This record gives sequence, C-alpha cells and structure tokens, in this order.
Amino acid sequence: MQHEEVLVLSILMIQALVGFAQTDRQHIRYGNRWFKQDNYVKAEAEYRKAVDKNPSNPQALYNLGCALLMQKKDSAAIQQFEHAGKIETDPKRKAMAYHNIGWICQSLKMYGEAAEAYKESLRNNPSDNETRYNLALCMRQQKKNKQDKDKQQQKKQQNKGENKSKEKKEQDKNQKQQQQKQQEKMSKENAEQMLNAAMQQEQQTQQRIKDAMRQNRSRKLQKNW
Repeated sequence: MQHEEVLVLSILMIQALVGFAQTDRQHIRYGNRWFKQDNYVKAEAEYRKAVDKNPSNPQALYNLGCALLMQKKDSAAIQQFEHAGKIETDPKRKAMAYHNIGWICQSLKMYGEAAEAYKESLRNNPSDNETRYNLALCMRQQKKNKQDKDKQQQKKQQNKGENKSKEKKEQDKNQKQQQQKQQEKMSKENAEQMLNAAMQQEQQTQQRIKDAMRQNRSRKLQKNW
C-alpha cells in the first residue's frame, strides 16, 4: 500500500459496535457487502440508513465517508469523517477518520488543511508512519509554496520598481523634449525680434538718408534763386 493511499480498506475490518440496535448493524453489514463489490452508490444508501437510525454511530459515519470518497464526493466525505472523528472514542479509529480528511485535502492541494488533519491523526495514533510521512510531504510543499509566493512577490515588487524607473525616465525625457521645444521656440522668437529690430533700424536709416538728401536739394535750389 502506498504512503498516500487512503485508509478505505480499513472499513471492512471494523466490527459493528456492540449495544446498538440490530437495524444499525444490519445496514452497516449490507453497506459493507456493497462496498466490497465496488458498488459505492448502494453502499452509501445503506450507510445513510444506518446514520438515520443512529446519528451518533461513528462507524456508520466513517463508512459513509468512505463510500462518498470513492465516488469523489470530497466535501461530503470530509463532513462525515469530521463527524465520525468528533464522536469516536477509540483513538485508532479516530486517527483513521482524520487521516482520510488529510488525504482528501492533500489530493486537492490544500496542504495547510491536510497538515492539520494529519497532526490530529498522529495525536491519536503516534505510531502511524504513513500519516507522519504524508504530514512531512504537506509541510514540505507548504514551505515550497511560501517560497514561490515570496519569489513572486519580490519579482512583482522588482517589476513595479522597474516600471516606476521607466516611467520616471519617460517623464524626464518628455520634460527635456518640452524644454528643448520651449528653448527652440524662444530662440526663434528672439531671432524674429532681432530681425524685426534690424529691419526697423534699416528703415530708419534709409529714412534719415532720404531726409538728408531732400534737405540738400532744398538748399541748392535756394542758392540758385
């Protein structure tokens, strides 16, 4: 049997509890027969009848959980194993219920929940090496997941920092371009102003020359008269 194999077969070894009504034992026996034949639907139906007769029957609850588990009804199976684990008085059977909870959670990659269930199983049966091995696997996977998450967070922060740096560089570039455009605009305006001033000065000079020439002509005419 592999380390991660669920303790389903142990259902067939559990004997009916003494002191309960015959109907409880009968339904559990019928359920066990169907379970052995891999007919988990009919096994579930018999175990539910046993639970209806006596809701405090931990064996019926545990067996019902196993029948649900074999049908891949994981959430419903966990509920039954939890009920069985809470009311079961025998430490080893209680440990089996929590082991199965751990196995389901582990198969669903819920390593934190699986580890807690395995720990509870070991509290009731410290000698179960299979449960201890599965617990070690879950704790190792939890550590790996945390490391991966931390790396992703660091990478996210790094990317965020790089994006901020790129944004700042882009802003600086845009600002520099704006300054260059402003300077070019100002240089162009200054050049136009200087050109206008030079043209105006030239016009004034030409006007002074013309005025001077008129005055000279006027003087010459006066002398001729």
